[in-house]
Amino acid sequence: MNKFKTIGIWTICIILMAAFGIYQRMTGPTYPISGSVTINSQNIDFILLRTYNTGSPAPVSIFVPDKSVNGFVKFKRHPSQDPFQTVDMVRKVDSLTFSLPQLDAAGKIMYHVILKPETGKEVIINETPAILRYKGAVPTGILVLHVFFIFFSMVLSTRTGIEAMLNRNNSFKLLLWTLGFLILGGMVFGPIMQKYAFGAYWTGWPFGHDLTDNKTFISLAMWFIALWRMRKNPPAKGWIIAAAVVQIAIFLIPHSVLGSQIDYSQQPK
Repeated sequence: MNKFKTIGIWTICIILMAAFGIYQRMTGPTYPISGSVTINSQNIDFILLRTYNTGSPAPVSIFVPDKSVNGFVKFKRHPSQDPFQTVDMVRKVDSLTFSLPQLDAAGKIMYHVILKPETGKEVIINETPAILRYKGAVPTGILVLHVFFIFFSMVLSTRTGIEAMLNRNNSFKLLLWTLGFLILGGMVFGPIMQKYAFGAYWTGWPFGHDLTDNKTFISLAMWFIALWRMRKNPPAKGWIIAAAVVQIAIFLIPHSVLGSQIDYSQQPK
């Protein structure tokens, strides 16, 4: 019976990890904006990118087979005091296309896409501007290892918290596994990935306000406190539960919020 119970607990932890990962990804500022608008009684679906690798301009492409519909893009660097520039989109067969200006890693560009039928009003397909951030390319191996260790630290964290709540005997051992995975994902492969993407290993406290780095720091601090308290007083499993709850709360914060960015408002236009 205990074997099946343990398998059930692990399964719940993995499902929660997957759900948190999907939520975090879909609510983050790098997830594409998608939707649809109606022009000339036709639905036009769109997807607007919000992250792109440096080295080439980020593409904007809207499938609009109706040749009577044209489009243009309004854009500027973000954050900046630049005025919006307006440039016509180019028709390529059934699509209207445009290439956003290429920026350095951590450079952001704010843009609106407007479609204009021959008759009728212009339609701004994204009333809220899309903000795209350029980043350096991250080697696939580094990315895979970072994601693997970070997300399975979440599985282990939840499992460790449940173990402590059930007052079972593996709490301390699972705590060590959680710390190990979190250190590898957040303090080894995370900074390496950050260096490839934005040119710096660490941009959180005390050097900056990168929320992803700060979340990692807070979570690690809680687990080290739990480790310290468990070594001094093994029955003090409340600290493990607190650390697990903090990590869940941190995972509910969208990824890449307050991430690295170039402040163009401090630079010449």
